[in-house]
Amino acid sequence: MTADTVLDVREVDGEPFGDIVAALDELEEGATLELVNSFEPVPLYDVLSDRGFDYESEQVAQDEWHVRITHDT
Repeated sequence: MTADTVLDVREVDGEPFGDIVAALDELEEGATLELVNSFEPVPLYDVLSDRGFDYESEQVAQDEWHVRITHDT
């Protein structure tokens, strides 16, 4: 399954939270955002749940995590 949008925050200079929130705000219902990070973004999970997003995390390499975020319909 291919994500509608991919955001690789490993390339963001500084704190990526603002970039993540902006991408979530633009995510349409039923769409999927794939977040690529260098660590498991555990603090983000509560934010996603509180905002009505579902997510699945997968570690694909030692320093690479993919989080598939879906906007509930």
